[in-house]
Amino acid sequence: MEDFVNTATDRQFQIALLVALAAAATVFTVLEPFFKGDRLKERMKSVATYRETLRQQQRDSFARKGQAKLRAATATGMLREIVENLKLFEVFDAADARKKLVMAGFRGPRPVFIFMAARIGMPFVFAIGCWIYVYLLKAIELDSFGKLCAIFLAFGAGFYAPNVYINNTVKKRQQKIQLAWPDSLDLLLICVESGMSIEAALQKVSEEVGPNSPELAEELGLTTAELSYLQERKQAYVNLAERTGLDGVKGVTTALIQSEKYGTPLGQSLRVMAQENRELRMQEAEKKAAALPPKLTVPMIGFFLPVLFAVILGPAIMGVMNLK
Repeated sequence: MEDFVNTATDRQFQIALLVALAAAATVFTVLEPFFKGDRLKERMKSVATYRETLRQQQRDSFARKGQAKLRAATATGMLREIVENLKLFEVFDAADARKKLVMAGFRGPRPVFIFMAARIGMPFVFAIGCWIYVYLLKAIELDSFGKLCAIFLAFGAGFYAPNVYINNTVKKRQQKIQLAWPDSLDLLLICVESGMSIEAALQKVSEEVGPNSPELAEELGLTTAELSYLQERKQAYVNLAERTGLDGVKGVTTALIQSEKYGTPLGQSLRVMAQENRELRMQEAEKKAAALPPKLTVPMIGFFLPVLFAVILGPAIMGVMNLK
C-alpha cells in the first residue's frame, strides 16, 4: 500500500500517465471518423423500413377487403347483369353516381350496381307497398282516383328515394369530417414540424383521430396508401379532396400540392388552414344557433301559446261564467 501511494504521488509517474492519456486521446480522435458509421444511411434505412411496414399494413387491409368483396361478388352478379342489360349506366349519370357514392363512403363497383338497380327497382317496390296498404289493408278510405294517385305518388317517391338517401348520407359524413378536420390539421402541423414525412404524419393523424372520427381516419389512411402506390403524388391529394367534397379539405390539398411542387414551407400554410377551418366550424355553429328562433316559432304557436292562453284566460272566463 505504501509503494502504491509513493508511486501515485511520484511527479514523474503522473507526467508519464498524462502523456499516455493524451496520446491515446489523439489516436482516438484521428481514427474515430474511420470507424463511425453513416448516420444518414441508417436514418434513411429506418425510414424505408417504416414505410415498408405501412405499405404492408395497407396491403393486409386491402387484402381483407378484397376477400370480402370476392365473397359478395356472387350476390351482386345478377345485379350487374341487370344493370348492364338495361344499360342503366347510359340512362343515369354513372360518373355522378360514382362520385356521390364515394363521398358517402361506398367504394368499389358493387355499390354502383346496387344503386343503379335501386333506382330502377325501388319505384316498383314503393308502388306495390302502397297498393297493398291501400287496396288490401284498406288503411285509408279513398275513392278509386285517390288510390290511383297514391300509387303514382309512391312510384315517384321510390324513384327519388335512393338519391335522397345518398345525399343525406353524404351530408352526415361531411359534417362528421368537418368537425374533426381542424383538430386533425393541428396534429398534422405538429407532426410535420417535428420532422416527420407527410406519409408518416398522415398515418399518425389517422391513428389519433380514429376513435373520434372513423370517417376522417379512413380517408387519411387511403391517402397514405395512395401516396405510396400512385406514380403521381398529386393525384392522391386530388382524390382526398374529391372523396370528401369539402372546401376546407380542398384548400389543404392545394397547399400540399404546391408545397411538393414548388418547395414552399408547409408549416405556415397548415397553421393558416387550421385557423380558417376552426373559424368555419364556429360560423356553422353560429348559423345553426341563429336559425333556431325561426324554427321554434311554429312549435311555440302550436303548443305553448294555447296552453298559456288557457292558463291566463281560464280563471277570468270561469269568473265571468260564475257571475252569470
